Amino acid sequence: MNISHPEKRGDTSNPRLILGSTSPFRCDLLKKLGISFTTAAPDIDEQSLQNEPPSELVARLALAKAEAVATHYPNTLIIGSDQVASIDQQILGKPGSRENAIDQLLAASGKCVTFYTGLCLLNSASGRKQVRCETFHVYFRNLTRPQIERYIDQEEPYNCAGSFKSEGLGISLFERLEGDDPNTLIGLPLIRLVSMLGNEGIQIP
Repeated sequence: MNISHPEKRGDTSNPRLILGSTSPFRCDLLKKLGISFTTAAPDIDEQSLQNEPPSELVARLALAKAEAVATHYPNTLIIGSDQVASIDQQILGKPGSRENAIDQLLAASGKCVTFYTGLCLLNSASGRKQVRCETFHVYFRNLTRPQIERYIDQEEPYNCAGSFKSEGLGISLFERLEGDDPNTLIGLPLIRLVSMLGNEGIQIP
């Protein structure tokens, strides 16, 4: 398991907090809360189960990631998160290549893509688990292949579910967004996380 150095922010009297992810996007989101944390890379099997709905998949994996980290840290609060995108309940994986990314965005053109983001806060001392799935809907413009190719070649979103970066040029692909927390789309639902942390005695702000 890979461990990074703690973020030197916030009140260090809070219980030790670990983000069970090496995603730079999730790390940057968590920094917004101004609290100290460390990151760790959980080693789990992220394959979906047969006929497993996206909402159940991400909730299960968020918990699994937190539990994997908890085996190494018995007295911490651990954040686990996982995300998938889907069209009509069909999961869109990370494209991995230019052609796959183009195919994903062609399939999304003119449609609504739903993002399911699982969030878990696990207290490894008490065993308390708070697990939720948050959804966010992205309505795509009608896109031409040349538009998609220009976008893909500029941002190369090959490691992003849905083949776009909403925090970058990907915003130009959308007609509208619908959801309670825009951070959910990037991968970490901060509004829900603040509530979970409050349940563990960490008040923000």
